[in-house]
Amino acid sequence: MPSVRFPLRPVALATTLALQTLIATAQTAPAAAAESGGTLATVTVEASADASAAGLAKPFAGGQVARGGRVGILGTLDNMESPFSATSYTNELIQNQQARSVGDVLLNDPSVRVARGFGNFQETYFIRGFLLGSDSIAYNGLYSLLPRQYISSELFERVEVLRGPSAFLSGASPGGDGIGGAVNLLPKRASNEPLTQLTLGGSTGSQFYGAADISRRFGPDDSVGIRVNAAHRNGGTGIDNEDVQLDVASVGLDWRSRNARLSADVGYQDHRLDQTRTNVALGFGVTRVPSPPDSKTNWAQPWTYSNERDTFGTVRGEYDFSDNVTGWFAAGMRSGSEANSLANLTVDNALTGAGTTYRFDNTADEDVKTGEVGIRGTVRTGPVKHTLVASYDYFNSERKNAYRFDFANTQATNLYNPVYSPLPAFGPLASGGNNLASPALTQEKRLTSYAIGDTMSFLDDTLLLTLGARRQTLQIDNFAYDTHVRSTGNDESRTSPAAGIVFKVTKEVSAYANYIESLAPGETAPAQVNGLPVVNVGETLAPYVAKQKEIGVKYEGGGLGATAALFSIEKPRALRNTAGFFVAEGEDRHQGVEFTVFGEPVKGFRVLGGVTFLDAVQRNTGNPATNDKKVIGVPSQQGTIGLEWDVPGVPGLTLDGRVIATGASYADDLNTLRVPGWGRLDIGARYVTEVAGKLLTVRARVNNVADRNYWASVGGYPGAGYLVLGNPRTFTLTASVDF
Repeated sequence: MPSVRFPLRPVALATTLALQTLIATAQTAPAAAAESGGTLATVTVEASADASAAGLAKPFAGGQVARGGRVGILGTLDNMESPFSATSYTNELIQNQQARSVGDVLLNDPSVRVARGFGNFQETYFIRGFLLGSDSIAYNGLYSLLPRQYISSELFERVEVLRGPSAFLSGASPGGDGIGGAVNLLPKRASNEPLTQLTLGGSTGSQFYGAADISRRFGPDDSVGIRVNAAHRNGGTGIDNEDVQLDVASVGLDWRSRNARLSADVGYQDHRLDQTRTNVALGFGVTRVPSPPDSKTNWAQPWTYSNERDTFGTVRGEYDFSDNVTGWFAAGMRSGSEANSLANLTVDNALTGAGTTYRFDNTADEDVKTGEVGIRGTVRTGPVKHTLVASYDYFNSERKNAYRFDFANTQATNLYNPVYSPLPAFGPLASGGNNLASPALTQEKRLTSYAIGDTMSFLDDTLLLTLGARRQTLQIDNFAYDTHVRSTGNDESRTSPAAGIVFKVTKEVSAYANYIESLAPGETAPAQVNGLPVVNVGETLAPYVAKQKEIGVKYEGGGLGATAALFSIEKPRALRNTAGFFVAEGEDRHQGVEFTVFGEPVKGFRVLGGVTFLDAVQRNTGNPATNDKKVIGVPSQQGTIGLEWDVPGVPGLTLDGRVIATGASYADDLNTLRVPGWGRLDIGARYVTEVAGKLLTVRARVNNVADRNYWASVGGYPGAGYLVLGNPRTFTLTASVDF
């Protein structure tokens, strides 16, 4: 079976060099102080994921979420002082729920639903009804540095969800998405106390899991920290014949002095899937959605696989020029490769489940380089305090791709009774592009921007007003397969403004409002739309600008936090007008209300979740039959509620339960294919005790307790309404020992 491999040597070399640099800095710091006649001030070190003076936002009561998080260019903000809706999920929650990926964590968020990429196994996320691809996730503030399709939970300390567009805050998403929200992951850092934690476990499907988490601080005043994480997962999943193998490792380094901070991260992930269950497309003429089969059923062909391997690294630094002025820089790189052989199922008869597959092979390489520099300072003008910020951001990616498919050579199978076929050879009618053994450049992206912002504080910090703008340039070149000639391109610039206001009604209540935009490259005119010719074929439209207006209220008191938000987002769409031109006219409009709740209102009892009501409609589509119809894959209501209870009288024992519910949605623009809603119950327990002087934590979890069969998501790619079946009841058991 073909595979793509990266040597571990570059990871080890980069780690060694970074560690030597930090140790040398720590060792020479006292000498430098002595030569200057001064002494080093005592440095208080706390766990920090971003080399900032503020460090991580403190956990909120109950420890499942934090009191704040990164808000792009504005830095880390307390929730009650941010004019945006956001939640930062902690590593404590990640561990206790035994989350394996970003998607597992985001199941706790009432504004997010997890879907899958088009024709592959990439995690994608509906946030406020708009799609965000996992390759648009930020790592410590920088886009697209983590593995493109799946991100293992061992790689992050926090999962931060910022709801709504974020062009001013973080720049345009490289994937052209991020309209409904952004996700930022924070890496792990060495904390004050030494840690050596080993974890062993297993789950349904005879899957083995082992992990190690080690951190130490050393040097003067413990100014240098190192944290090493490694994990291995191998075995079945509970779905018939499906197999997954994961190897992941990361090293996080940090150093602090009185007025400077530096951090670096190096990571590696190898994710390999064999006979993983595919998406289900509905063939032409299908007039109803098929009933979901048994959740253990696997129609994937035995020769299919998907491999992804990535090596990545970041460095971030911060320097205090004075008590009021701080500058920062950050840079990152990623090199990744993918190889797969797929056979997605298309159902042609919804009643019997009869359908076909065909072979589709793909290979890809991607290199990403990104960075930012900025400066932040405070100044007063009379009674008004200003927090000023300016930054410059750069992003470059080169993607090489090759593919080959044979849709003329199909294999008959069935959704309910799969038929397995031997690996078919590519026939004379097979199509493709570039060489599978050596993929060639198909796209290059260069995104640059500079931004300025000012947060003004009035009335003794009771009223906060944030104004800002980002000037962005999007340069995207596409290259034809085989000929490698530049086929289409986009080189556009635009300024994205933003405004936000917070009024602290009381110590426990803040009201807020914002206006903010997203920016994405415009579409390129195709040769046809709905079978009709396009006059301006090949023309690239101006960048799309989506606009959000939001108002809300936040509460934090008595160990309980809550947010209520009312928002409206309008996103342009393209259509063929009556004159035959492909133009940006029409729009999708998403209006909704979100309620979130979190915290520990009573000692030993924790709550996390909320509900979202959403009206996502297509407007002015160019086709009267689809005007005012629901957007594919977006339900009108969805919610999650999780409860944790420390059992009285049994020290160390905690029980938890979580209900996830999602309303019905549609698998087509005409809204004729209705996909039923679903709900599931997850339960868990953990027990913390001491054995031979060592802390032992045993965690057990059952997801989908009732073993329900359901379509977990619809779509995950614009305009596509494919289905993804939910996972069967899954048991997981792990034991962690702290040495």
